[in-house]
Amino acid sequence: MRTIEFAKGHGTRNDFVLFVDRDGLIELSDAEVAFICDRRAGIGADGILRAVDSALMPGYSGQPGEWFMDYRNADGSVAEMCGNGLRVFLRYLAEEGLVDASAPVTVGTRAGRRTGQFLADGRVAVTMGTATTGEQVEITLDGRTWPATAVDVGNPHAVVRLEPGTELAALPLAIAPVWEPARAFPNGVNTEFVLDRAPGVIQLRVYERGVGETQSCGTGVVAAAAVSAPGGTCHVHVPGGELDVDLTGAEAILTGPAEIIARGRLNVPRGSA
Repeated sequence: MRTIEFAKGHGTRNDFVLFVDRDGLIELSDAEVAFICDRRAGIGADGILRAVDSALMPGYSGQPGEWFMDYRNADGSVAEMCGNGLRVFLRYLAEEGLVDASAPVTVGTRAGRRTGQFLADGRVAVTMGTATTGEQVEITLDGRTWPATAVDVGNPHAVVRLEPGTELAALPLAIAPVWEPARAFPNGVNTEFVLDRAPGVIQLRVYERGVGETQSCGTGVVAAAAVSAPGGTCHVHVPGGELDVDLTGAEAILTGPAEIIARGRLNVPRGSA
């Protein structure tokens, strides 16, 4: 048994457990991550965000003293990037007094360095790199198939643009979508189902690899905006709230809320089953 000082936070109800491990001494197994994220036996979350010194991350040539966002999905799998998680991670660092919230803050991620800005209205704006659209694929859900666009936002996405009038709420996202060709996403894919509501306004639901349906997905929001409003701006409605994407510059910028709602001490049984 070991004890971890943790915080719980969310960005548009995409929720995370966060903790500081500056010296890289806390290595959680997949089973331990799954235990922490379990909504009955553990704290409950879509993923875990560990704050570690970038210079100590294996395989990452980070700058000493710069924070790295080590993100794990709820099943313990590693993810390259998480846009909602990034905003919450920055909020956590600021509230812990580990960064200066009056200036832009840069952190490392597996998708590269990302910079956040704390806005006067309480939201956080973060750089998301480039959203690169790729090949056309097919997504099948519960026997129904749609064309989709592959998008790379540091992690893989497949964006389905639904026909007007489709009942978005009726999609059975308790079931995992599947894709063709299989080679398109060898490490799995996040799938966004998108409805255009007005010029520059979309609504979506998302199925995240390693998690299932979530209330929001920051990288998925950027991917959907890149397909629906390339080179422009987009206001996005997700089940957990609203976000804004700016695609007019060299990097996509994602803006939305980020809240820390609780802190505590967590007892993690080693090798949790």
